Amino acid sequence: MAIINITQIKGTIDRPFTQKRTLEALGLGKLHSKVSVEATPQILGMVKKVNHLVAVN
Repeated sequence: MAIINITQIKGTIDRPFTQKRTLEALGLGKLHSKVSVEATPQILGMVKKVNHLVAVN
């Protein structure tokens, strides 16, 4: 599968608990943190859930 780079561009203050946990599951937590992961259907679903908080390259 392809590798995607995910960068957190917005914070989690005043966000629902599920969105915070989704960012933690992706390996993100602080602003401008980056992670490289495989583009599996599970990961793409998590990215879609928090697409307003992250940037994908």
